Amino acid sequence: MDAVAYSNFRQKLKDYMRQVNDDSDALIVTSKNSEENIVVMGKRDYDAMQETMRVLSNNYLMDKIKQGDQQFAKGTFKTHDLITDENNG
Repeated sequence: MDAVAYSNFRQKLKDYMRQVNDDSDALIVTSKNSEENIVVMGKRDYDAMQETMRVLSNNYLMDKIKQGDQQFAKGTFKTHDLITDENNG
């Protein structure tokens, strides 16, 4: 994760916004007062992080994931053909 001073960030805001979105890497914007430092990230990455947090905090989903991991590790899983909706291609 790169860091940039606030004044430089402000001067090149559009460039940094493009960089954050293109690289999918957050950017630390620093200030003289370290309590005011911020992290800038793309909305797509933020949304993905929020969804991950929702899944991780959902005990039911986490139990299903763990169950699937155990089945895969033991080789006790079944494979199925992909079902396609003929109306949607």
